[in-house]
Amino acid sequence: MEEVKNVVTNENFDWNAYENDLGVYDHPKEEIAEAYDKTLSNVNVGEVVEGTVTGITKREVLVNIGYKSEGVIPVSEFRYNPDLKVGDKIEVYVESAEDKGGQLVLSHKKARQLKSWDRVNEALEKDEIIKGYIKCRTKGGMIVDVFGIEAFLPGSQIDVKPIRDYDVYVDKTMEFKVVKINQEFRNVVVSHKALIEAELEAQKQIIMSKLEKGQILEGTVKNITSYGVFVDLGGVDGLIHISDLSWTKKVKHPSEFTQIGADIEVVVLEIDKDNRRLSLGHKQLEENPWNAFVQQFAVDSIHTGTITELNDKGAVVSLGDNVEGFAPAKQLAKEDGTTAKAGETLEFKVVEFSKATKRIILSHSRLNEEIKRAEVQAERAEKKRSDDATKDSVKKLNASVEKTTLGDISGLAELKAQMEAAAEKPKKAAAKKSAKAEEASAETEE
Repeated sequence: MEEVKNVVTNENFDWNAYENDLGVYDHPKEEIAEAYDKTLSNVNVGEVVEGTVTGITKREVLVNIGYKSEGVIPVSEFRYNPDLKVGDKIEVYVESAEDKGGQLVLSHKKARQLKSWDRVNEALEKDEIIKGYIKCRTKGGMIVDVFGIEAFLPGSQIDVKPIRDYDVYVDKTMEFKVVKINQEFRNVVVSHKALIEAELEAQKQIIMSKLEKGQILEGTVKNITSYGVFVDLGGVDGLIHISDLSWTKKVKHPSEFTQIGADIEVVVLEIDKDNRRLSLGHKQLEENPWNAFVQQFAVDSIHTGTITELNDKGAVVSLGDNVEGFAPAKQLAKEDGTTAKAGETLEFKVVEFSKATKRIILSHSRLNEEIKRAEVQAERAEKKRSDDATKDSVKKLNASVEKTTLGDISGLAELKAQMEAAAEKPKKAAAKKSAKAEEASAETEE
């Protein structure tokens, strides 16, 4: 039967026996202490070892490296890693096995610095994504803490878009790629933009693989140049050439047609997968109206138009429905001799039409000229008709005279006398009326 050991309660504990090692332990205290020490790691000052985070406070991080006491590290050394949590494995530098208070003194920052140069070079060689803490602004960019090394982040490498306020990035932890290292001066340049570009490039490949010629898409105007409009299609940019904006409107500059940030519907015209270029169109969303304009604006047809622009060469005339024509300066003369002005609405005649060049040449003067010409022709025609009628009367009279007898002549003479008498009556009446008026005037004067 096994020997039953006496259990010592707190009330009956013999502290004297404990201090003198009188039967409290099964083994001598020295043996137990030696056995415990064997379970602990051997710690050498100046060595970098791996530890486990066991606690985090507002000021300190507790780390267990297998030593008899835990190490304490200021939380400020972990600003680059806001996601630090209990259980994480970290590297620490042993500064002292015990300080005055018997505390193990560790440093995470020094551990990072000792291995940082090798890590930075490895990150550049392997094109790795690393984390860094943006400490402050500097001329031309930002200072970033990477593995304990102060690296330079150029302003142009923060984002793919221009940065207006650099201060919003201070105290932030971001992902970077090492893009350049100066081994002689130990300078490191990092980029966040490179990550975005890599992600965008991957998105571009996916989008480009799904695009088809003739496909209709919705995009956002990203940039405007003198030759066209760049449209963002969700990661892929395409270009609408200025000539593909409108079938009818004469666009001098794309900014007249749209603006940056505006939504726009486009159709894919060409896909260059090798160079990753997209040619887009906007006017192609509709059928070419110039097919119908061939008949609608045929030469010699007349239309009402409003002068929208006026210069030395002529006038731009709006014909409605975004259709514009051009009237040369010499074709703007009006019927009264003045020149048409901007804002006036007049009748214009189509004198030239070209579907290929999308050009309609108009004239207002020609309408007036043709009206005058028509009036002259009408007068000539009327005179000709009158002359012809007179000639016919004379012929008939001559023919009648040739057949006339003496009796007919007497009758004609009598008829002539009657006609002359009838003609004299109005003259006599007018003279009589004039005489009465003179008498009345004389009486008034008396």
